[in-house]
Amino acid sequence: MTQQAPTPTHAQIKRWRQYLADEIAEGAVYRELANKRQGEERAVLLGLAAAETRHEEHWRSLLGENADKRTRPSIRRTMLRFLARHFGSVFVLALAQRAEGNSPYAADTDASRQMAADELVHEEVVRGLATRGRNRLSGNFRAAVFGANDGLVSNLALVMGIGATGVATSFVLFSGIAGLLAGALSMAAGEYVSVRSQRELLSASKPTEVTLAAAPDLDLDANELVLVYKARGMSDEDAAHRAAERMGIYSCDCNPSTSLRSELTVAADSREHEEIGSAMGAASASFCFFASGAVIPILPFIFGMEGTPAILLSAVLVGIALLATGGVVGLLSGASPAKRGLRQLAIGLGAAAVTYVLGLLFGSSVA
Repeated sequence: MTQQAPTPTHAQIKRWRQYLADEIAEGAVYRELANKRQGEERAVLLGLAAAETRHEEHWRSLLGENADKRTRPSIRRTMLRFLARHFGSVFVLALAQRAEGNSPYAADTDASRQMAADELVHEEVVRGLATRGRNRLSGNFRAAVFGANDGLVSNLALVMGIGATGVATSFVLFSGIAGLLAGALSMAAGEYVSVRSQRELLSASKPTEVTLAAAPDLDLDANELVLVYKARGMSDEDAAHRAAERMGIYSCDCNPSTSLRSELTVAADSREHEEIGSAMGAASASFCFFASGAVIPILPFIFGMEGTPAILLSAVLVGIALLATGGVVGLLSGASPAKRGLRQLAIGLGAAAVTYVLGLLFGSSVA
């Protein structure tokens, strides 16, 4: 006689239904993301969706007739599906990575060992896809976050420090505007000089065509062209061969990869300059990012608030913004958004609190 499976308990049925609902939602997330991708990424996402379908079938078979009653997926999965359908960005992949990493299957005996292993692999797959997206926006994102964060913290510290001295509200507002402009212009100037200098260094390091003009007049017995090519990184044999070609001894271009200006070298130079970007573009972006953060602490003063209420509201507004930027950093890094947000908040408000205390002390001594 075949032994019948034990009747599942109410707690098991409830848990299995939740697992089933979450697997259905996760599969839908990957299919939504796949609809916005092409090529290899699309194939990978559809492969993940197929794996989630296999997991669905496991829970359906355990539930039997109890699978007919649907359960809502978790709030996280519901939010992920909404974001995937309407945005499909790297933020969704970062959230999906965290969801795969928090799978309960490893500790649940009702889930097969293969399913638990699948979830571990899925986390790495999603991590790889998310990393591609992070790499695509890392430069711009870094400039945006750090520029805005600098504006938030530095101008809040300035406003709180000046405001604590008890000076007139108009003076606090003027100081905040001056801090915004000074910081934004400083950031823009620094970024412009940095990018411009980097491009000039690359241009200065680029080989020139001077060897072509000098080759006909060089001494064959003291061929310094070999030194030129060895200095550029060629081996002794390649350098000697390239020098002989330039001197007209060989008529063939036997090894195009060692050419002075091969197509690969030109393409690499072009990509390198594109990745760095333009100096003016970087300066403009830095100015805007810093100013967007620095304007928040002075908003209460712009709208006519005064004294301690204005300072407190300024701190609250900046605190919300710091939580948001920290949360975004956490999402993109695959870490806890709450922890990153609170860390950003503690650092920003801690710096502002120091200047506020100094302002109080300075104001008291002046009085």
